[in-house]
Amino acid sequence: MKILFEIFENLKMSFESIIASPLRSFLASLGVMVGISIVILMGWLLDGLDNSFQKTFEIIGADMIYVDKWDWTGGKSWKLLRNRKNLTLEQALKLKENHTSAERVIPNFNQWGGTVQFEKETIEGISVVGAPSENQHTPAGDLIEGRYYTEFEDNQAEQVLVIGYNVYKALFPNGKAVGEIVKMNNRKYEIIGVVRKRGTFMFDFIDNQVFIPINNFIKVYGNKSRSVNIGVKAGSKEKLDEVRTETIGLMRTIRNVKPEAENDFSINETKVFEESIAKIRSIIWLAGIGLTMLSFVVGIIGIMNIMFVSVTERTKEIGIRKSMGAKKRSIWSQFLFESSALTFGGALISIVVCSGLIYVARIAVIKFFPDISEVVEYFPPYLSLQLVIIASSVSIVLGIFAGLIPAIRASNLDPVNALRAD
Repeated sequence: MKILFEIFENLKMSFESIIASPLRSFLASLGVMVGISIVILMGWLLDGLDNSFQKTFEIIGADMIYVDKWDWTGGKSWKLLRNRKNLTLEQALKLKENHTSAERVIPNFNQWGGTVQFEKETIEGISVVGAPSENQHTPAGDLIEGRYYTEFEDNQAEQVLVIGYNVYKALFPNGKAVGEIVKMNNRKYEIIGVVRKRGTFMFDFIDNQVFIPINNFIKVYGNKSRSVNIGVKAGSKEKLDEVRTETIGLMRTIRNVKPEAENDFSINETKVFEESIAKIRSIIWLAGIGLTMLSFVVGIIGIMNIMFVSVTERTKEIGIRKSMGAKKRSIWSQFLFESSALTFGGALISIVVCSGLIYVARIAVIKFFPDISEVVEYFPPYLSLQLVIIASSVSIVLGIFAGLIPAIRASNLDPVNALRAD
């Protein structure tokens, strides 16, 4: 009970001292406030990016790998990739025939720069994807309207079309796209389905796709001079390693890659993107930590100076307390409580200010920048409990560091000399 009473008294004296000089206390805490604010906003930013990255993983498919001529992360030389031989449809069909662990093997072709026209509306820069009906079992098969084309329609090279979300919104702002006839590459196609919105602000292009039967694609665009992309669906994340290993082995055999040579194809999957994302996170953290440390150093020095001033102002009070039997622990804990209260108060102000900034920023983006307003969906409208706890904990630790030397100095004062102070 005695220790609890001592803690309560120290807290009371700390807050009384802060309230007695509010402006001085605020200015002393300013550096810490800036540092804590950077920590909070950086954490909030990373939360939003993580949400966006998670959405991106859903686009790719957590149980999918993609065999392609190109490396999607851009981690290899473009000239090296360009000189690779194309992956052919025949190779994709051999992979499908011989694969034993994969749930599905789905080849598809891409034609960039397509144009889709409906009545007087035209949308350009579309990616036309030729894929078999099995493509409906990938993330591209999640529809909000209509259906995917059937195996029969694929075999017959029917001119049917499944459109991406951006194409849908551009051509049919009032909805009801299924059953409408559009013109693409001077050919008429019937829309039979609409893919659910999948893109993020980093992968918005994914919603600028349209899907047609692969045999229709070959009939219209040909396949002799283009490389096929092969989607391999494992069926579960647990089987992904087994499926990847078998896929690489089969592709090396099919493409006659010598044992000592590296793969002449790329394996693209969420794991590869996670490595790239980790680098982005590291860059953000390093930049944020640099600014934070600078602010904390300034803040600690400011609070330390204030605490030295406080010790000087209360030298006589310390002498009285020590002459009445107060222990060193009681003296230094009083000043540590005061410095921690200063930094904790700064953290509380930072939390309130940052919460307000986040709220205002979200409203401003939605109101004044409607074209990118969907970006705010990935960033939470509030600070997470974890961020609040981290900010509060860091502030208290900083307070202890800032007040440690002044507290030790106060506790070591000679009571006789302290009583003589003016």
